[in-house]
Amino acid sequence: MSVWTDRILQEFPADLSRFWIALDPDGLLLDERILHGLRERGFEVLPFEDAVSFRTEYEERYRAAWDTGREGTAKALVLQLRGTDLNSLPWDYIRSARTLNLSLADLFPKLSYGVVRQIDSEHHEALFQACKKHAAQPLGEGATKDFILTHIFRLSPYLLNRPEDFWREVLRLHYRGTGLPELLAQHVATVLRDTPLGTLPIVELLSSKTDMVRAVQDAWCGFLAQHGVRTEGSAGVRESSERAAITVPFDHPDVRVIIDTMFLEGVLQPVEVDQLPAELPGWIKVGLIGDPRALSHLVSEGAKRIAADLPAIDASHRDWVEAARRLAELIYRFNELKAADADSLQVQIQALQNDADGRLREWVFQHFADLPSLPVAKSPVMVHHVPRYLAMRRSAGEDRIALLVFDGLALDQWVQIREDLSARTPEFSVDEGGCFAWLPTLTSISRQALFSGLKPREFQSSMDTTSQEPSLWTRFWQEHGLRKPEVIFQKGLKRSEQLAALEENLSKPTTKVAGIVVDMIDEIVHGAMLGKRGVAGQIREWCDTGFIEKLFLMLTQHGYHIYLTADHGNVDAEGIGRLSQGVVSELKGERVRAYRSEDLASSVPPEIDAFQFGSPGLPADFLPLYANERGAFVPKGNKIVAHGGMALEELIVPFVKIRMKKEEHATDSTSNRI
Repeated sequence: MSVWTDRILQEFPADLSRFWIALDPDGLLLDERILHGLRERGFEVLPFEDAVSFRTEYEERYRAAWDTGREGTAKALVLQLRGTDLNSLPWDYIRSARTLNLSLADLFPKLSYGVVRQIDSEHHEALFQACKKHAAQPLGEGATKDFILTHIFRLSPYLLNRPEDFWREVLRLHYRGTGLPELLAQHVATVLRDTPLGTLPIVELLSSKTDMVRAVQDAWCGFLAQHGVRTEGSAGVRESSERAAITVPFDHPDVRVIIDTMFLEGVLQPVEVDQLPAELPGWIKVGLIGDPRALSHLVSEGAKRIAADLPAIDASHRDWVEAARRLAELIYRFNELKAADADSLQVQIQALQNDADGRLREWVFQHFADLPSLPVAKSPVMVHHVPRYLAMRRSAGEDRIALLVFDGLALDQWVQIREDLSARTPEFSVDEGGCFAWLPTLTSISRQALFSGLKPREFQSSMDTTSQEPSLWTRFWQEHGLRKPEVIFQKGLKRSEQLAALEENLSKPTTKVAGIVVDMIDEIVHGAMLGKRGVAGQIREWCDTGFIEKLFLMLTQHGYHIYLTADHGNVDAEGIGRLSQGVVSELKGERVRAYRSEDLASSVPPEIDAFQFGSPGLPADFLPLYANERGAFVPKGNKIVAHGGMALEELIVPFVKIRMKKEEHATDSTSNRI
């Protein structure tokens, strides 16, 4: 247990009270480590977001048991209030609970509260320890920014005198997955304003990995041209004079070593070349595809690096989203290989996938219960957080929002679509992110959670169908201030000829929010005969129809802010035997079955390789049984593409903001990065 975690947990002595109220304006309790530590002590944390839903859960799962002398779901319940107004709570809660206050201002008394509250919770522990060692006196706003930059991000803007110094720090920050908060990035930009580096878009490069990658990818093409490398057409070069003017000192050793890794792991895309100069330095070839074996080598080396750096059992959810992204980039490249090259790497890729899935399963058993309660202000952690996040974006000025749910879209398939759009549509860019689907990763469960903003046990009467999605989507937005005519929902979208009817609804001035299900990926997956590599080929053909960019452009032209996600991904799976149980199984999927009692779940034949995991958020009498590893409940040896389980490619899905054209709504300059 860390010093920081201990400091928070000491506020909750065991056996002192069953019911607690924590006035927590900074969301300190909604940190993965804190939630896990409290759960180990028998405490359950329940954020107070809606009075009706909180009371329902409190009465049914906790108070009813306590009143009869039973322990119930947990030994103690903590009501987490994101504020300081105790009087906003019902009187019977206040009367029966023990109340405490938690605040960053109290925990970091020597630092500027306005600055500290902009720092992600993952940095609180390191900052707490740094303060104990190095903060001898109270610091003002500017000094606090310098203190955090120095002790947390290991960066001093006053020492960035040369381009190689600046780019080394930019690449190092994003490679570690810790871009600067915008407040700190602006501070660095202010310090560097009157230096030769001041002409760079410093805030964007330091705070947004997406902007950094775009700039470096474009600069790479310019760097190759300087060395006489002829590329095929204009691959990778975007029509942006601002980014085209950026140069990166790729040949400096400190920069080169990180660039090399970014190419190997798929963050940067190698460029296809027509002709190589005879005297070209050997290290440059990592970012080139000059012979048929170059991409195969990249895939193999990338797989080795990812395998050596998979998250451990104590990793954060952010670590797993980043791992899923890296694996997705690799699988996309693998699927682009010729059949013979792919066959030679098949064993290596499968070993990496199995290792990642095994580690994720261990992590899920310990930490999945913490995810539903995590804060969503910066981005959704789970799919049911998405509506609430979008409501926050509307409050921040994004008046019209379109949520595109690509049913069944795995992260690697999103990478394929992204790269296709990048090549054919210069106006396209994207803010990348990811979130967790609900377990089991079935459409009727995870997609309903996505559109309703609810946990599955809150819509248990419709867990086996998607027919309630339109009403759930509309109800959420009505509860957030919109009228029914201002909300639309459409599913079954997959072809260009359907766009005219959609546009008729989107173009109405009254429409403010659109929920749109794009079904093509799911249709392709369920008809797949040649595995995920075959699926990739069909997605390529679908992209060639122009449907996706037409949809994005149409939404942009009507002023919508576009967010894209999925309800679950998909995997290559192999049959472990069919379960012929008639109506015993409540819900049937190829990778998961669900039962209403332990007795029914135990009726599964022992030769079937499967395991149980009842994730929090599901009804108490809903017991999922998962096929082990990448198995499926189909005849032995049959190979299919399926979903429902907890493999990395099923469980973590894209959540991205789509941008078309350079101009953006004025509110975008202040919007949160995903």
